[in-house]
Amino acid sequence: MNTQPNFVVILTDDHGYGDLSCMGSQDFHTPHLDALAAGGARFTSFYANAPVSSPTRAALLTGRYPGNAGVRSILRGHRTSTGLPSSVPTFARALRDAGYFTAMSGKWHLGLADGCRPRDHGFDQWFGHLAGCIDFFSHIFYWDKSIDPLHDLWDNDKEVWRNGQYMTQLITERAIDYIRQAKARQQPFVLYVAYNAPHYPMHAPRKYLDRFPHLSPERRIMAAMISAVDDGVGDIVAELERQGVGDNTCVFFTSDNGPSRETRNWLDGRTDPYYGGTTGPFKGHKFSLFEGGLRVPGIANFPRRFSPGQVIDTPAASMDIMPTLLALAGVDARDLELNGADLSGMLTQGAPLPPRDLFFEQSNQTALRRGPWKLVLNGRLVETEGPVADVFLANLDDDPAESRNLADSHPEKLGDLRAAAESWRQAIDARWTAQWLPLQT
Repeated sequence: MNTQPNFVVILTDDHGYGDLSCMGSQDFHTPHLDALAAGGARFTSFYANAPVSSPTRAALLTGRYPGNAGVRSILRGHRTSTGLPSSVPTFARALRDAGYFTAMSGKWHLGLADGCRPRDHGFDQWFGHLAGCIDFFSHIFYWDKSIDPLHDLWDNDKEVWRNGQYMTQLITERAIDYIRQAKARQQPFVLYVAYNAPHYPMHAPRKYLDRFPHLSPERRIMAAMISAVDDGVGDIVAELERQGVGDNTCVFFTSDNGPSRETRNWLDGRTDPYYGGTTGPFKGHKFSLFEGGLRVPGIANFPRRFSPGQVIDTPAASMDIMPTLLALAGVDARDLELNGADLSGMLTQGAPLPPRDLFFEQSNQTALRRGPWKLVLNGRLVETEGPVADVFLANLDDDPAESRNLADSHPEKLGDLRAAAESWRQAIDARWTAQWLPLQT
């Protein structure tokens, strides 16, 4: 009988901090994710490692800062596009080497070329799409103006066609199938479920839209798409219970960045910024290093090991998931280059996490969180506009909305944080130029 823990890592796409009812949403409810949080731990300061998709996904899979994993920006969608280098270890490869069945269902967005696909990074089986987004019903990638529309749905590197089937439901169905396969194999498993919702295009079946007749059109479609994800999470958890492995399965849930303001979220030709998603009390959205672009929902549930009802304000990040999984599985990670922290002691025993700095980058923006202090250099609120300030310093305990710039009133604190942020960024830039840039195409 398998006694090793199983793992399910669930990621949503462009999903704002305030768009779960357990995170504060008042206009729609997410009962399955709420139950997952109530039965384990809810993080109130969980960070995506970047305010855009590909870098955060690289950090989650590798336990490294994106720049140390070789992915610093949104990756292209053509079939020769490279991405995450196969030389960088992932939690899938490490756990497969430890005897785990490894599977992925959903969005990859870490390269389409051979050598960069899920199978090249430790997944025994995978199903989903490789580019950054697809139409939810035709599964066609339309959003790179330099290439023609491209069909993008795959089953273990074989192109497959599921015209008219809603992608969120397809991802859930395949995730459930992988759980059944793992049970039949009598192997411990790690399952990566990467929903492409609620990323544009804003699509949902009528049955989900009909749940929210009271909401405005842009909010209604957001609620419908997230509700479909919530149902999917409920189905996955129910299948874990049905297979008798729920108690011994650790589930992580988070998002790759804050909500999008991109005009392409509208499907009616509108050109003003989209406002269907919410960041809760925070400012900034996708592409921004202010809190709204980075702070995302975070949930951890492991009935056998994590006490229910935990609310954790200690800052944590996407890159912490890999070291935590390996620690819970008893896998020796000493020879791996990991920037993330092992959260297992905090989750199982309430042990404090040693103080640390968390760094972020996006284009010419750089940010640092140290305790309650948050520094943003060249911080942008909207990607098409200039920085709101060259230097922005906030105390998040007193001002979580980053509404007041304390740079002038705390020069010593500013000096310390700026020196740390600039030193980190210089090291990332130097490594990028020497090691990763030659691999980019």
